[in-house]
Parts: sequence; structure tokens; C-alpha cells
Amino acid sequence: MSEKKQVPLRLKKELYDALSSWAEDDFRSLNGQIEYLLTECVRQRKKNGKYVSEHLDEPLDIDIK
Repeated sequence: MSEKKQVPLRLKKELYDALSSWAEDDFRSLNGQIEYLLTECVRQRKKNGKYVSEHLDEPLDIDIK
């Protein structure tokens, strides 16, 4: 098994709650869900040869309720 690194992560409460709920729906831990999503983003980037978003440094304008 590959070595895993620990990374401190700060999330807005709304994003945390949405990810937590999504993780529960997918029967994953929150940490597992975040790792899964990041892995999928990296795969997509390698597949397309570009970033998922052209504006990675801009805050997301999403309505999480």
C-alpha cells in the first residue's frame, strides 16, 4: 500500500456539510470522499491535458443549502 500524507484542510461549514452528506450517500468517510474527488479531478486533468476549471484561484460561486 502506498504511503499517505496528512494535509490540514479548512473548509467552510456549508461545504463541509455538503461533502459530509455526499460521503454518507456514497458510503464513504468524509476523508475518503475528499480523496476520491481529488483523485477523479487528477484523472480528468491527465485525460484532457488541462485543468478541470480555467479559474482555479477564484472562489466558487455555489449555493450550498
